[in-house]
Amino acid sequence: MRRVRVDYRVIYGDTDAMGVAYYANYLRWFEMGRNEWLRSLGVTYREIESWGGRAPTTQAYCHYLQPARYDDLIIIETDVEYLRRASIKFLYRVLRQGDEGELAKGYTVHAFVDPEGKILSTPALLRERIKALEGRPPESGGKL
Repeated sequence: MRRVRVDYRVIYGDTDAMGVAYYANYLRWFEMGRNEWLRSLGVTYREIESWGGRAPTTQAYCHYLQPARYDDLIIIETDVEYLRRASIKFLYRVLRQGDEGELAKGYTVHAFVDPEGKILSTPALLRERIKALEGRPPESGGKL
């Protein structure tokens, strides 16, 4: 649909005692990619909250392929697999810049809920902007 790339240099604080990026940082990098993907549509989490919604992570998966190390310049690629009535699934790839070696890949699924945790429909503005990317409406419960 729309792949968004974010460049990031691995800092010393991202690494563990073995000199490689600590595993949980990949999920943080996924979040960076997700935020920039939404921002590319002109939407932020702050806006979603101002509409009365939240988008908690309901599933997270990361397949680690190669380690990132201190000072590596990495690329976080983010795309959307599907938008459903009340959820969205983001796909991620983390690459090392230069050799484009794939370091990790994964996904997160987010539900749309109100502040009390009750399911909400996907925010209309978000649905419209995603629909405009494809030039057609997303199928309810299916892939874009």
